[in-house]
Amino acid sequence: MTRTHDDTWDEASASDWPGSEGASGGSDRDYPTAGSTFDNADRFMAPSRASSSVAGSDATAPSGHSHRAARHRRETNHGKTSTFWKVMGLLAELLLTIGLICALYVVWQMWWTGVQSEHTQVMQRQSVSWSAPTEDGTAKIAKPQEGDAPLEPGNPKNGDLMAEIYIPRFGDQWVRNIVQGTDMQALNKHGLGHYTSSQMPGQQGNFAVAGHRNGYGQPLGDVNKFVKGDPIVIRTHDHWYVYEFTDYEIVTPDQVRVVAPNPKDGTSKPVGRLITLTTCEPKYSTATHRWISYGKLKYWAKTADGVPQELTRQDTNGQVEFINNGKVSPVAKIGSLEPLFVGLLVVYAVLFIAAAIAWRWPFRRAVRRGVREGVWDGKVRRKPDPSLYGGLAHLQPGIKPVRLLLVLLLVAAVIVALFQWGFPWAAANIPFLQEMSNYVAVPNT
Repeated sequence: MTRTHDDTWDEASASDWPGSEGASGGSDRDYPTAGSTFDNADRFMAPSRASSSVAGSDATAPSGHSHRAARHRRETNHGKTSTFWKVMGLLAELLLTIGLICALYVVWQMWWTGVQSEHTQVMQRQSVSWSAPTEDGTAKIAKPQEGDAPLEPGNPKNGDLMAEIYIPRFGDQWVRNIVQGTDMQALNKHGLGHYTSSQMPGQQGNFAVAGHRNGYGQPLGDVNKFVKGDPIVIRTHDHWYVYEFTDYEIVTPDQVRVVAPNPKDGTSKPVGRLITLTTCEPKYSTATHRWISYGKLKYWAKTADGVPQELTRQDTNGQVEFINNGKVSPVAKIGSLEPLFVGLLVVYAVLFIAAAIAWRWPFRRAVRRGVREGVWDGKVRRKPDPSLYGGLAHLQPGIKPVRLLLVLLLVAAVIVALFQWGFPWAAANIPFLQEMSNYVAVPNT
C-alpha cells in the first residue's frame, strides 16, 4: 500500500489492508479508502504514524511468501504422513490378498479335490461293465458262501479299477473305488489304492489299501469312528467280500510290517484272511504317523445273488432295499474348470470392449482434469491413492457399476485358475504342502 502526495491512499494498495473490501472479515469504516484525508485526528492516524504502523504491521504479519512457505511446510509434513499411510494401505491389501489365497487353498484342499476325485471315480465306474447292485430300487440279500474265496481280479495293471469299498459306518451313501497301486495319482484321483505287494480280496494273507484322511474326498477321514464288528465290504466284478473291523494301531511310517501277510508280525506266515486300511495321523497337520485299521473276512458272496445283508435295510413297506442309492452330487459332474475359466475371460473381453465404446474411461478423464485444473467437485476427481484393487478398477472403462463388474470377473477368473492349475502345482511341488496332504501310505515292500 502506498501514499500519494495529497495524503490520499492508492486504492489498489488499500485493498491489502485488513478491514478493506479486498480483505476478509473487515469494514471500510475502520480504515481510510481512496480519496480520504487525515485531517480528522480523532479518527485516523497521521500519515507519518500510518507509515510506521504499516511498516510494523508488515513486520509482524506474514507476507505472501511467508504464507506460501508455511503452507509448503504443512503440505510437506502431511505428504510424509500420507506416504506412510499409503504404504501401509498397500501392505494391508497385500496381506489380505495372501490371507485370501491361503483360505482358498484350504477350500481347494478340503472340498474341491474331493469333487474332482468323486468325478473321476464315477467316470471310472461307468467305464466298466459291472452290473448294478439292485434293479428297480429293490434288492435281494446274497447268500453267504462257504469255502475258499475266489481270487479276483487276476492280474490288474497299475491304475486299473479292481474293487469298490462300502463302509456303512461312514454313511449309507459312502462308496469309493480301489485301484491298483498307491502312487499319488491313484490316491488323489481314484479313491483308495491297493498295495501291489499285498494279497487280493478274500485271499489268505492281508489285503492292504491306502487312502487320504484329509482332502481328495478324505476316503478314510472317519477311521476313528470305527466300532468293533463294523462291516467293511469289498465288491469286485463278480463277488462280495464282507470283512468286519477288529482293531487299530498307530505306527510310524517305517513300520512296513502292517502291509505284510501277517501285519502284526511281518516275519510270520499268514494267520487268516485280513484287510488293512492305512491313512495319515494326525488328520489336520503334518502326518508324522499312520493310522492302521484291521479287519478279518466274515464271508464272501456272489454279486449275481444280490447284495450283502450289511448293505441293506427295510423301507416303510417292508421291502429290502440297497442303502446306497447311487446318487452323485451335481458339482461332481464337473470334470474341469478350464471351460469356466475361458468363459469368464470371454465375458470380460466382450464387456470391456462394449464399455470402452459406450463410456470410454470417465474416471481417468476426471482425474486428469482435476490434476490439471486443481478443482475437485462431483465431476472432477482427485488423483486416487495407490491401491491394488482400486488401481485395477481405475483401469477399467465405463461407469462405476460396470468397472466393479469387470473387476469381479477378473478376480473370479484368477480364483478359477488357482483351483485348476495353481493349487495343484503348489501341492505337488512345495515341500511343506506335500507333507500336509500327501503322506498316507507306508513304503510298498
